[in-house]
Amino acid sequence: MASLSAGHSESVSGVPAEWSGTTAQGAEAAVAVQQAAGSDPYFPEHGDARYRVHRYELALDYRPGPNRLAGTARINAIAGRSPLTEFTLNLSDFKIGRVRVDGRQPHYTHRGGRLRIRPAKPIRGGAAFTVEVHWSGNPKPVASPWGGLGWEELEDGALVASQPIGAPSWYPCNDRPADKASYQISVTTPSAYAVVAGGRLLTRTTKASTTTWVYEQSAPTSSYLVGLAVGKFQTVLLGDPGPGGVPQHGHIPAHLLPEFSRDFARQPQMMDLFQELFGLYPFGEYAVLVTDEELDVPVEAQGLSLFGANHVDGARGSERLVAHELAHQWFGNSVSIADWRHIWLNEGFAKYAEWLWSERSGGRTAQQLAASAHRLLSSQPQDLRLADPGRKSMFDDRLYERGGLTVHAVRCALGDDAFFRMLRAWVGLHRSGAVTTAMFTAHVNRFADEPLDDLFAAWVYGTSLPALPAQIPARPAHPPTNAESA
Repeated sequence: MASLSAGHSESVSGVPAEWSGTTAQGAEAAVAVQQAAGSDPYFPEHGDARYRVHRYELALDYRPGPNRLAGTARINAIAGRSPLTEFTLNLSDFKIGRVRVDGRQPHYTHRGGRLRIRPAKPIRGGAAFTVEVHWSGNPKPVASPWGGLGWEELEDGALVASQPIGAPSWYPCNDRPADKASYQISVTTPSAYAVVAGGRLLTRTTKASTTTWVYEQSAPTSSYLVGLAVGKFQTVLLGDPGPGGVPQHGHIPAHLLPEFSRDFARQPQMMDLFQELFGLYPFGEYAVLVTDEELDVPVEAQGLSLFGANHVDGARGSERLVAHELAHQWFGNSVSIADWRHIWLNEGFAKYAEWLWSERSGGRTAQQLAASAHRLLSSQPQDLRLADPGRKSMFDDRLYERGGLTVHAVRCALGDDAFFRMLRAWVGLHRSGAVTTAMFTAHVNRFADEPLDDLFAAWVYGTSLPALPAQIPARPAHPPTNAESA
């Protein structure tokens, strides 16, 4: 579009310089979105919009045999506009040993997964405050319509997969996706076990029969995206990141290494492609972890994705899922949603990333995959609205497929040049932030020759299945990557 390209200086990633958001700007925008959002309509008992958390420092001691967890949390938070006479953290049924607010003992109650805290004196609006919580017990998943979520005891270790409301199964948190904070996580466990978490491993210290692992995730992170695993893994480097590249590691049971080495061999090429199409990878490192047990589906965490042994077959049978989880690092993790009504912005883009990878790595084109998805949806009930699917349908397969088709429809309407500029600008503007469907539709219209209101009315706000989008006029206007020759 001439009206957008004229007069704009571009960064290396192709995003206009004035549209390249920083982590701080994204976090500030997330605060504004959170304050405007109020309670989450799907999970009103989770999260407290009256304050926001800036940082969590968690010190955990975990014993796999008895599945015993003891923890201390130091939470740095900032009150909203109004004075806080009380506030809430989400935490499952643990024994509470100590609670302090700015070093003073408050009044508190703990029931129904909610730790209600009334400080000794109100916290003034906009003021910083610190909460300290000590807890212990046997962690277990949070009950949900999709089964248990959060901390799961494995046959020999533990795994955390929290989307959407499982984080309180193991630590106290303001459990809402728009409340994003940095994390330092220290885990002490018997030395026979390794600990893997999202972020950078700072230290690993062994004393007697235990080892303490300390991880730092400096990028603002939603509570459900804090990933953790305790188990016996072999760690490998995936490819050579080179100077300035993204270190990528795999943590897998030793007996699955041969299959893993083939199944994840092309992940570094995916990383290259997605950085080309979406912008620079938003975090300092990326890791994938494979458990020795089966998982229904892989699960994304910040800087980390979790796969089951059933996703490793030595034949790249789950490669589309490898692409899907990697894409979530941009869509869902860095650019998060304000509340769960907007989950299609996470899953639609991750689904479409599967199609982009297929298209650019010698597989079926996005148009062919869109046609297959369209045929599938045409045979199913058409009563799902992307913009607000309802809690019951937020993980419905139709949301993923229709979300991918919606992104494809936008691509067809804009053309490749404007579409990929729009994507990189979206990611750059909202890095470390939180977004809504209305924010996305307004953003897309800035790149369109004519408003796409009718497209969004049909695909996002309607329920009937629109016609299959027309063929894309041209291949992506980007230099080829090594993915195309793989």
